[in-house]
Amino acid sequence: MTDTPLIKGYDVATRALGPLTPLLLRRREKQGKEDPTRKHERHGKAERTRPPGQLFWLHGASVGECLMLQPVISRLLAHRPNAHILVTSGTLTSAEILAKHLPERAFHQFAPLDYPKAIDRFLDHWRPDLAIWAESEIWPNMIRRTKSRGIPMALLNARFSEKSLESWSKRKKSAQSLIGAFDLVLAADTQTADGLTWLLDKPVESAGNLKDAAQPLPVDTAELKKLKSQIGRRSVWCAASTHKGEDDLVLKAHAEVLARFKTSLLILAPRHPERRGEIMNFLKAHDLKYVTRSSGAEITKETQVYLFDTIGEMGLAYRLSHLTFVCGSLLEGLSGHNPLEPARLDNAVLTGPHIASFADSYMSMIAFDAAQRILDPQIIGNTVTEILADKTRLKELQATAKTYATGRDAVLDFIWKELTPLIPQEASP
Repeated sequence: MTDTPLIKGYDVATRALGPLTPLLLRRREKQGKEDPTRKHERHGKAERTRPPGQLFWLHGASVGECLMLQPVISRLLAHRPNAHILVTSGTLTSAEILAKHLPERAFHQFAPLDYPKAIDRFLDHWRPDLAIWAESEIWPNMIRRTKSRGIPMALLNARFSEKSLESWSKRKKSAQSLIGAFDLVLAADTQTADGLTWLLDKPVESAGNLKDAAQPLPVDTAELKKLKSQIGRRSVWCAASTHKGEDDLVLKAHAEVLARFKTSLLILAPRHPERRGEIMNFLKAHDLKYVTRSSGAEITKETQVYLFDTIGEMGLAYRLSHLTFVCGSLLEGLSGHNPLEPARLDNAVLTGPHIASFADSYMSMIAFDAAQRILDPQIIGNTVTEILADKTRLKELQATAKTYATGRDAVLDFIWKELTPLIPQEASP
């Protein structure tokens, strides 16, 4: 690896700032972003003993990336029945969700902060036999120090925006030293593959988005049964991952749906649940009767909107709904969210015009008649109403969306074929 001036400067800066990291963590703790009982993990310290045998380390930034890695985790554990898996991430939410859903022989730790002493402590303790990063997690010290120990490294589902690729192009040698340190780089889309091929001066393949091959989102079956009983046979649609400025548009659409189907229920799931107060004001302004998921209140016949203001329960929301409008797509500056999560759970899928982050998935789904793109927010209500009114059409859209989503497992098969040669052989007994 070449130590460019940029990388050298980063190394010097992180060495100097390492002693100040307790102040950073204390501030994040006050903001509710750190677990005070596990801050030592952020310094590379572990209380858990390293399990014997092979240990594979997988790292994702937050919930989405870590859940995306679940199929890879399952295959690694099946491939090596005696191995264990360490999953690292940097957010409280990911830690909470992974604690519930990681399989046996897999466990979570918070990722160490990217200063040399923390990374060295982490690597000294865990001694991973393989390291896998997801998407765009480029931490120079983590990469360089892992590479220096001869640990095989893979970057899966690499996704870089046009702006990010342009920024790296001005630092091409640093990109080659850091991103090029991975033994395997597989891109999630053609834009990233083409950009990295130019940056690294070697071919990078687009395997397709690993999120396309994810397992269905988890659910609490007892809670699902309870809520289904409360909802009964009503028509239910979901507005998933709304961002600021989208909720009012969705509620106007729901008013149109209610004009045709008086008992229809909207599950409104904001991307950031802490916005609940703002959304509740919109609900009151529209004179809509609602209950919040966080309150535990029962859904009654009078309930028109179920405000899903919790984290990590979209598997429940999608199983309750018949049709999902995937938000984060209605306003300029937004770039869409994953359409395959609701499709995998029997939902017809609609979205707005701004879908750059999942353009490949959406364009394929639209061509397959597995999703619809609504370019004008003013016709959302009419579109939802027409689909809910035509039960045959609704079932066709649900079936087509699910068929498309479940057919994306070929992405995982290709990634596994490329990854397998990096997995070290087990030591002889």
